[in-house]
Amino acid sequence: MSVKNGNPYEYEDSDSNIRVRSLTLEEENELLRDSLRELQEELEKFRRPPLIVSSVVDVISPEKVVVRLNSGDFCVNVAKELVGKLEPDDRVILEQRSLTVLEKIGKSKYFDVTKFVIVEKPKVSWKDIGGLEEQIREIREVIELPLTKPQVFEKVGITPPKGVLLYGPPGTGKTLLAKAVAANSNATFIEVVGSELVQKFIGEGAKFVKSIFQLAREKAPSIVFIDELDSIAAKRIEVGTSGEREVQRTFMQLLAEIDGFKPLGNVKVIGATNRLDILDPAILRPGRLDRLIHVPKPNFEGRVEIFRIHTRKMNLADDVSFEKLSHFTDGMTGADIKAICTEAGYFAIRNNRTKVTMEDFENAIEKVKKKVKKNERPEHSWMYS
Repeated sequence: MSVKNGNPYEYEDSDSNIRVRSLTLEEENELLRDSLRELQEELEKFRRPPLIVSSVVDVISPEKVVVRLNSGDFCVNVAKELVGKLEPDDRVILEQRSLTVLEKIGKSKYFDVTKFVIVEKPKVSWKDIGGLEEQIREIREVIELPLTKPQVFEKVGITPPKGVLLYGPPGTGKTLLAKAVAANSNATFIEVVGSELVQKFIGEGAKFVKSIFQLAREKAPSIVFIDELDSIAAKRIEVGTSGEREVQRTFMQLLAEIDGFKPLGNVKVIGATNRLDILDPAILRPGRLDRLIHVPKPNFEGRVEIFRIHTRKMNLADDVSFEKLSHFTDGMTGADIKAICTEAGYFAIRNNRTKVTMEDFENAIEKVKKKVKKNERPEHSWMYS
């Protein structure tokens, strides 16, 4: 079969060639029709109104259920395919106008808290923490020992504490202590910031707290670490705002989870705050976070040890003295010392050196001290200087 004039759709005049040309055009038309159908279906998606995601509160009959929306509870009809198949706490998709239940998408009893919390197996060891020997001993007794050797407490006949509260200035190693005890207990570490427990709608924060502890029980042995606890557990006062009432509901759910009807089992709770003075007494009473561990700024020996920890992998010059560096950093935290080591490394890099000298550390200390003083300076104090 030969092509005429170089055109693949134009052949020599013969019956067979005309049929081939007709078939080729028909195939191309079919491809165009398929493309048109796909474009029309995609366009229809943009025209279609959005659906509503809700949860079933109660089942009235096989054909009718009560669903909960932000604006209230509604009694709605159920599509034919779902008649008799819905239960309370089911998550469902509703049609926007009639609110008819179209599809079931799972259970809504618990949040998918893994989107909001950090769940991990930490790799922090006790060797990574310096200057906190007494605090390490206490947290190991309260958290690690009950998880690794529960038989010891059974023989003695006592119930170990359910949790501890780490309090002290920012940057002193409270989170490191929590991660290290989780790593040495071979426990799942669930970290959440207190402010994230407060949700937008009424009752959602309490459900969030319940979901976190449900996850902790499923992954036991586990440790729930609540950072910035003062944002959720501040002293309750009689105020009328709906936001503060919702915070109090969430806080009461937290109290119930720590010391309620359902036992925690192999779940331990660690709270951390730098505002012990504003915490509600209910969270500190025996049976809840009844062991308080103060995490202070490191002393001279502690700072020497912290410098050794953060410079283990650094290429140091012979003139570097940890004792002198400890003298220069009086009143600074472990986080400040880590920042100093990083800045000292940058000073060496800027000067095209691979070894970090004592001068680099001294320059780094000056830089970090200026930053610390600037952060500690009261707002608007420049107006009065």
